[in-house]
Amino acid sequence: MPAKQLGEPAPDEATQLRLLAAAVRVPDHGKRVPFRFIRLQGDARHALGERLVARTQVRDPEAGESAIEKDRKRFSHAPLVFVVVAKLGPDEKIPESERASCAACVCFALLQAAQALGFGAQWLTGWPAYDPEITALLGLGEHEHVAGFLHVGTPKLDAPERDRPDPRELLTDWTPA
Repeated sequence: MPAKQLGEPAPDEATQLRLLAAAVRVPDHGKRVPFRFIRLQGDARHALGERLVARTQVRDPEAGESAIEKDRKRFSHAPLVFVVVAKLGPDEKIPESERASCAACVCFALLQAAQALGFGAQWLTGWPAYDPEITALLGLGEHEHVAGFLHVGTPKLDAPERDRPDPRELLTDWTPA
C-alpha cells in the first residue's frame, strides 16, 4: 500500500507491540538480534520532514519546489513509521550479510504483520536511509544502517496490484553432473 494512501488511525500501542513481536520472529543466526526499532509518530514525523528539507537544500541547492515538498511530507502521510535499524559491524562468527538479511526479514515480517491485522503498510528506503547526517540525526551508531522505513496506517483505498514475475520462469532444477 503506498504510504501516501495510509491515514489514521494508526495501530494503538498494544497493537504496535504485537506487530513488533511478530517482526522479531525471524531467522537470526547466532541469536545476535542485529536490529532495533525507532518509532516516528505525531509531530516527530513532521519535524523530521523539516530536517529533510534543510538537508535537501544543502545537498542540492538547485532542488525544485516539488523535491522539497516531497521531502517535507516524506514521513507525514502514514500516522506511524517504524525505522528498522540493522546493527552490523565486526562479528567473528556471523557474517555481516547474514545479519543484514535478518534485519531485512524483520522489515518484511513487520510489513506482513501489519497487513494481517488489517492495516496498510509500505517498506521504503530512499536517500534519507543512506545519508550520514540523517542517520546521525536518527541516532544511528557507526555500525548501524537503516534497513527500512515501515510506514503503517489505515488504507484509504484498496491496495493497487502490480505485475509480479511468473515463478515458473524463475525456477530451475539442479541435477548432478
